[in-house]
Amino acid sequence: HARKAIEEAAQKGAQLVVLPEIWNSPYSNDSFPVYAEDIDAGHDASPSTAMLSEVSSRLKITVVGGSIPERCGDKLYNTCCVFGTDGKLKAKHRKIHLFDIDIPGKITFMESKTLTAGETPTIVDTVHADVGRIGVGICYDIRFQELAMIYASRGAHLLCYPGAFNMTTGPLHWELLQRARILNNSYMWQLVHLLEILEPVTWLGVTQPL
Repeated sequence: HARKAIEEAAQKGAQLVVLPEIWNSPYSNDSFPVYAEDIDAGHDASPSTAMLSEVSSRLKITVVGGSIPERCGDKLYNTCCVFGTDGKLKAKHRKIHLFDIDIPGKITFMESKTLTAGETPTIVDTVHADVGRIGVGICYDIRFQELAMIYASRGAHLLCYPGAFNMTTGPLHWELLQRARILNNSYMWQLVHLLEILEPVTWLGVTQPL
C-alpha cells in the first residue's frame, strides 16, 4: 500500500512524499519487536527501506519515509528514513521524545516500554528548489518547541513530523501544536502527515499543510 501511495502521489506531480509514523507495523509494544528492521544492514534485513530506496530512485522524488521500528543491536527505535532522488539514504531520524501516557479509563500507552529515545536533531537538504532544507521529527517531537527552534536556527524551510496521535489527546493538541510551532518560527512551513487508523488504539487522522 505504501508503494502504491507513493507512486500515485508522484503521478500527480509530488516531488516530496511523506509517509505516516510506523506505517509497516501495528502501533503496539507487542508488534514493534516483531516488525523491527535492521536499517543499517539494508536489503533483506530491511525490506521497507529497500522499497523506499527503489521507488525514490525510480520516480526521482524525495521520500520522507514516515517511520518504522528499527532494530539496532539490542535496542529498538522509532526511526524515520529520508531517501533522495538517487535512492540513497540521506538521513535517519530516531524519535527523540517518546510518548508515555496513562489516562485512567481512556488510554494507557508507554512507548518507553520497548523503544529507546533518539538523541540527535535531523536536517536534510533536498534538490527541490520549492522544498529546500527539511527538519525532521516524529509525532510527539512536535510537543517540544526547542527542536523546531533548532531547525529554524539551522535554516530549515520545512518541518516534516510524521505522526500517529491518539483520539484522546490528539483532537485537543495536534492542530494547536502545529500552529504553535509555526508561531514560534513564523517564516517556516510545516507539513505533517498522520496515520489514520491503527489497532489496538484509534488514532487521529488528518493531513494538513499549514
